[in-house]
Amino acid sequence: MPTFTAFTKTTGRLPAEAISALLENVIPEPTGVGVFEIEDGSGLWEVGAYFTEKPDAVGLALIAAANDAKDFIISELPDTDWVAKVRRDLAPVEAGRFFVYGSHDADKLPDDKIGLLIEAAMAFGTGHHGTTLGCLRAFDRLLTNGGTYENVADIGCGTAVLAMAAAKVNDTPAYASDIDEVAVAVAQSNVDANGLGDQVICLEAAGFSHEVLEAKAPFDLVFANILKGPLVALAPDVAAHTKTGGAVILSGILNPQASEVIDVYTRNGFNLIHHEEIVDWSTLTLEKSA
Repeated sequence: MPTFTAFTKTTGRLPAEAISALLENVIPEPTGVGVFEIEDGSGLWEVGAYFTEKPDAVGLALIAAANDAKDFIISELPDTDWVAKVRRDLAPVEAGRFFVYGSHDADKLPDDKIGLLIEAAMAFGTGHHGTTLGCLRAFDRLLTNGGTYENVADIGCGTAVLAMAAAKVNDTPAYASDIDEVAVAVAQSNVDANGLGDQVICLEAAGFSHEVLEAKAPFDLVFANILKGPLVALAPDVAAHTKTGGAVILSGILNPQASEVIDVYTRNGFNLIHHEEIVDWSTLTLEKSA
């Protein structure tokens, strides 16, 4: 059965949320509505809805006009076996010593690689995006250069792939936190699937705001693969929870945003030691100075 999407853009959070509220009451009703800030500095927000019946184009046009938004773009999606498609599209990813794969590709795990089993799910971080790939490469680079990181925090963990990578090379636990309860549940599922139930501790927390993280700080290594805005806001907390000489790997940063993030972290006591760009995304490796 075909499904339909309808997307529009507007300036500012309030009109975006107003459009979202109106979409909840249109006929035919959408099966889901989402509001997303476009992280490119433009101030634009995107609002999208999904339908199992063709949406009312006139009604959507009135909603857009009343909220000074762009005309809705309505698209019909073909009937697709999405599970099969995702499995077909998500080929294994190599990032230095790490090999990220789905269960359908378990037979492809090389003997000389550290396997990270990640199924596509409702949390970010399968290794295919430039940000997650960049973080794994950065971690591999630190290890190759002789770094040892026995106390690791993965802030905004998504699937927990980064915490699991740390746990696979250490005998000590890594800590994976996310503000979203769905992400935490997905993270725990991945941890269990990788046999790391005793080595990765999954926590629901905003930033470092959890008693376990507070007790385990300062960390040797902090991953934060989020977005520019939260990374900038977290800079003082990251500094407070990272030991002197410890490393921080940051991503979720569009290439034009990297200089601002570097500047903020430099002012909070970090030195940039590596900057990698993968397509549109930057990954920063920093060290906390004395």
